Amino acid sequence: MEPANNSLASPTTFFLMGIPGLEHMHIWIGIPFCSMYVVAVVGNLTILAVVRAERSLHEPMFLFLCMLSLTDLVLSTSTLPRMLCLFWLGAHDIAFDACLAQMFFIHSFTAMESGFFLAMAIDRYVAICEPLCHAVILTHSRLAKVGAAVVLRGVAFFTPHPILLKQLPYCRTRIIAHTYCEFMAVVKLACVDTTVTTRYSLSVASVIGSSDGFFIALSYVLILRAVFRLPSREASLKALGTCGSHVCVILIFYSTAVFTFLTHRFGHSVAPQVHIFIANMYLLVPPFLNPIVYGMRTKKIRDRVLGFIRVKPYDL
Repeated sequence: MEPANNSLASPTTFFLMGIPGLEHMHIWIGIPFCSMYVVAVVGNLTILAVVRAERSLHEPMFLFLCMLSLTDLVLSTSTLPRMLCLFWLGAHDIAFDACLAQMFFIHSFTAMESGFFLAMAIDRYVAICEPLCHAVILTHSRLAKVGAAVVLRGVAFFTPHPILLKQLPYCRTRIIAHTYCEFMAVVKLACVDTTVTTRYSLSVASVIGSSDGFFIALSYVLILRAVFRLPSREASLKALGTCGSHVCVILIFYSTAVFTFLTHRFGHSVAPQVHIFIANMYLLVPPFLNPIVYGMRTKKIRDRVLGFIRVKPYDL
């Protein structure tokens, strides 16, 4: 039963609707979502365990991959278990503070994911285009500084989100037409002018997304230019296959995130179920695909994993 509209200065709970129009399908939708979450957790934990156990993998590429895996684990775990409770147990109510905490983790770790994609793209650029300088440029101390900067950026820019929303009065319905506490979905429930709050969110997301996206694209353009100059056709095709799979994951992440971001603000004609379904994809698909694309398609990690399970490694 849906809660009635209330006039609340400080709400204690919100009501997550799920996917509007597809409520009767929630149980079935939860099955692939749960499967993707299990693969994401197992895959990312495997990468962390393998890199930790093998000192030969303590290189920039794999250390950045570990940072990405940790980000994926937090990002998916902050949303999927709660979402599955909604789909399978009908647990629609979420405490106001829990809602704000979930929002912080979603947006700050999404920004961290973008930052680590950029760090990994720069690492690949240096490794392919400046191989002799790779060890000198990307020392362990610099890797730690880059990782800390990415984390601090996400925390600093998105800590104001829950603080700003905590101050708003909510005198409309407390129903959130979503599967999780997305910033704009909550802002729309406030009964005061939220222009400043909305503009802050818009500016931060635009600056981070556009700057990271630009430098990632520039890195891969330079990488591809170097790849096409390789004397060996086999080496060129292998590098293209690796870069292509990386670019596909990055495109899925950015395209679904941008679609969700723009739809909340401008796409009022987009069907709610389409909008919310795609909004779930940018939280589900990258954590699911990253261990496969960046992990199991990487020979060193694949060999270690197959060695652990006593299977003879092979090349793709």
